[in-house]
Amino acid sequence: MATLLLALGMTAFVGSHLLMSHPLRRGLVSLFGQTGFLVMYSLVSLVLFSGAVISFGKASPQPQLWEGQALVPWVIASLLTITALALFLASLIGNPALAGTDVSGLSTRLPKGVFKVTRHPMMSAFTLWGVAHILVAPSARTIILAGGVILLAVIGSYGQDAKKVALHGQDWRVWMRRTPFFPNPAAFGHLGLYWLAAVPAWLLLTWLHLRLALIPAGVWLWTEQY
Repeated sequence: MATLLLALGMTAFVGSHLLMSHPLRRGLVSLFGQTGFLVMYSLVSLVLFSGAVISFGKASPQPQLWEGQALVPWVIASLLTITALALFLASLIGNPALAGTDVSGLSTRLPKGVFKVTRHPMMSAFTLWGVAHILVAPSARTIILAGGVILLAVIGSYGQDAKKVALHGQDWRVWMRRTPFFPNPAAFGHLGLYWLAAVPAWLLLTWLHLRLALIPAGVWLWTEQY
């Protein structure tokens, strides 16, 4: 029952997110104003995702498709989550995809830093987060929750491009030609100091994961075992 509620909750979360972000956005902004829309959008998303997380906690973690706590998937997942953090941190500065950012003259700028990796660093971070969690906990509940996040991030990135083209036309079209949609691993070196920031942030967040969720993550798996 909890797994079914989780599936329904994630369907509602992803569906409402996409609807409010794209086809319903203009009408809702006209009705509630920009600030009112953002408040409503945040509250709806928070309530639906919180409900999904509660159902996740009640759903069974078994059976699993493979041994997620084996060395190989755990190491890969750890590397993916560190990369996700580097992308997320880099996405917070100078990101033209963020709502309210001035993109005028974007077509005259050359991408640098994280935007040589991808023009959707935040969405890519969520995608890598989802993949990492499925690798280490390949149960139905994880696939539903993390899979929903992955689906939302990928579809949301396409929708974001379409919305930006409609709003900014040639500026965003040129930006799309100059930046990759999917992360380019060969360009990860351009993340620079964000790698250094990602490692301590990762250690802190995985420690909190153990303390709050009672599930070891990252290096804390081995400290719990030995």
